[in-house]
Amino acid sequence: MTGWLSRRGSERLRIVRLGLVLVCLIMASGPAVAARVAVVLSDDSAPYQEVYQVIGAYLDDTPHVANRVYAESLSASALNEARLLVAVGVRAAESLAALPLRTPVLAVLVPRAWYEKTGRTRLSDSGRRAASAIYLDQPFERQGQLIRLAFPEVQRVGVLLGAEQAGLVGELDEAMRAQRLSLVHGSLDSEERLIPPLETVLSGADVLLAVPDPLVFNRNTAQSLFLTSYRYRVPVLGYSRSLTRAGALLSLHSSPAQIGRQTAEWVSDMLNGGPPRLPPPAYPAYFSISINEQVARSLGFALPPEAELEKRLRGGR
Repeated sequence: MTGWLSRRGSERLRIVRLGLVLVCLIMASGPAVAARVAVVLSDDSAPYQEVYQVIGAYLDDTPHVANRVYAESLSASALNEARLLVAVGVRAAESLAALPLRTPVLAVLVPRAWYEKTGRTRLSDSGRRAASAIYLDQPFERQGQLIRLAFPEVQRVGVLLGAEQAGLVGELDEAMRAQRLSLVHGSLDSEERLIPPLETVLSGADVLLAVPDPLVFNRNTAQSLFLTSYRYRVPVLGYSRSLTRAGALLSLHSSPAQIGRQTAEWVSDMLNGGPPRLPPPAYPAYFSISINEQVARSLGFALPPEAELEKRLRGGR
């Protein structure tokens, strides 16, 4: 009887000890589960706010919290508790790069050309900090596929690039050749007038591909570029909804909400487990197509509906 009581007491003691261990594990793991994500906005304009709102809404169903910070009031002390930093826009990324932090940085809604030229080196502090990006640009392969879908008879794609982006010609040519398209390219120097090299490209092209290049597309050049392409009867494939409204026949673009969705998915995946591990830089996973019906009628093009083009571009036939 005494032995039975002794064994019963030992069993209870073992259960109590096991319970204490479990409680300790839960208490120890609790703070590590929830993480603070600092979302740094370039300013308070609608596109940046939209990215933040989507990230915040997505994280509402997780233990993690997104805090909004503005680039103009940025300080290292405001970011000390963050496990991950998200920079929305180039200005936010530049502001973060200037701070002596080792917290991983994800830059979103930034041009690929900026990130590859200066952004990656500055954000990573020459390799001392993890950095990655979700580009604003669309991949050339996707643009080539859209040209083939929207303009089955097109054979020659024109592009005008500033001198700093001339290195993209090889990549562009490869992407177009994959769709059985030939590339007609021209370059624009900073001191050169837009129209002469643009007309040279347009005279040999069936469609003009707009690439985000501040030397070629800016407030001062957009109207002249669209009017000249219209005079040559060459449709323009743009990279934003605003370019569609301005005169591009159609555009392939990703909205701030779509960039925000992809960012939120990345953030959620990165925070599940140990220290955040940033994926390699990537193009937008989600995209939309917008068509200027008036320009289409004027140039004599009958395009499939936007929704159909989007579905086919995503692979659904």
